[in-house]
Amino acid sequence: MEQSAQQAQQLDHLASAPPPPGGSPFAAFGMPAFGGPPPAAPPQPRPLLELKGEEYEDELDALSDWVDDFLLPVYGAEVTTAAPWCLQWQEHDAVVAWLHALWLAYQQHKDPEAGLSGLFVWHRDFLTHAIAAIRAPGGPLSACMTSPDRPAHRLLPGPPPSARSERVAAQAKSSDADETHEPAS
Repeated sequence: MEQSAQQAQQLDHLASAPPPPGGSPFAAFGMPAFGGPPPAAPPQPRPLLELKGEEYEDELDALSDWVDDFLLPVYGAEVTTAAPWCLQWQEHDAVVAWLHALWLAYQQHKDPEAGLSGLFVWHRDFLTHAIAAIRAPGGPLSACMTSPDRPAHRLLPGPPPSARSERVAAQAKSSDADETHEPAS
């Protein structure tokens, strides 16, 4: 009986022990404490081209600062026919999309949680590929500056809409015209 009483006392003591630091014995794994609220989800990045209005302008300004203050001084190799550039790159949607994705990846990989090899991974997996695509001779900037002595800017036309898109637009236009010509009853 005495042993049972000691065990009951130990169980009571263990049950009333304060929670471990961090609130959860599984905090290191990103799991909440039992019965506690789940951890706040990190904000989900949205592609820049999906943003509108002031939100778009603010994000583009921040991206432009990063490109002008960091990316170009460090990685902006000489402008040549093999590596064109555009002083008005913000007007090229494809370039904006590529650079925004590169910037988001940079922010993720420079974070201490990315570990000591985070920036190496960014260089290897993101930077080289993105710059090669943006500055390719046939890429989105190919009609722009190919010599620093001759600044140029030209937006190349994209492919026309698909036949399906044109057919749907024509049907919508046709049905709109039919509705406006119907007599009122």
